[in-house]
Amino acid sequence: MSYRGMTVEVVTIAGDKGTPIQAYVARPSGPGPFPGVVLVHHLPGWSEMYIEMTRKFAHNGYIAICANLYERSGPGLPDDVAARVRADGGVPDAQVVGDTAAAVAWLRKQPGHNGKVGLFGSCSGGRHAFLYACQRNDVDACVDLWGGRVVMGPDELNAKTPVAPIELTKDLSCPLLGLFGNEDRAPSPEQVDQHEAALKQFGKTYEFHRYDGAGHGFFYTHRPMYRPEQAIDGWAKVFAFFSRYLAR
Repeated sequence: MSYRGMTVEVVTIAGDKGTPIQAYVARPSGPGPFPGVVLVHHLPGWSEMYIEMTRKFAHNGYIAICANLYERSGPGLPDDVAARVRADGGVPDAQVVGDTAAAVAWLRKQPGHNGKVGLFGSCSGGRHAFLYACQRNDVDACVDLWGGRVVMGPDELNAKTPVAPIELTKDLSCPLLGLFGNEDRAPSPEQVDQHEAALKQFGKTYEFHRYDGAGHGFFYTHRPMYRPEQAIDGWAKVFAFFSRYLAR
């Protein structure tokens, strides 16, 4: 069932270490109860694409929230803010986990919520969603779209990214869905193989789907990398996965 009526707003939540950050919220019309989705945005930032995807989840019957993980980098157009973040070497993993925890906590307090929360992220957001699900146990399902740098070499580790997420696989606390393009290099098919091997090693509940003819970002309708056939199938798998683990 789709919900053509919805309400949208920008709210302020207490992010990592209590720092106020903005978050975009979309709710379906009606009393619910509705499951919830926390969207973890990609390196292009708190962009129009993620605002649209937040509304897409509401249209499909989810209370959805997407926090501005780059709030601390100042105002401006998303591309300009993302450029500053990129030049600064990204944001600390711990800060993203703290901000995401605030979005999860906010969502769980909402009237009309059914008590179930899923995470959804792509690119760096997919990596951060997986990292969160390995470090926290307050979400019920996780979707990682082509999250790069889950597998990391020692030279990629630093104060902001002190551990490769794959090293935390044993602590994954919920079912995981992964969607990947076979023409991607970040993550490469070989890195996806490593990620899947770790999930199998620790007996985790997961499903990975890999798409020929697709590379990085094949959901992104505003970019040449968009692949409609693969994206349509991928979205269907996202909603089937969330329906399985978030419905009550």
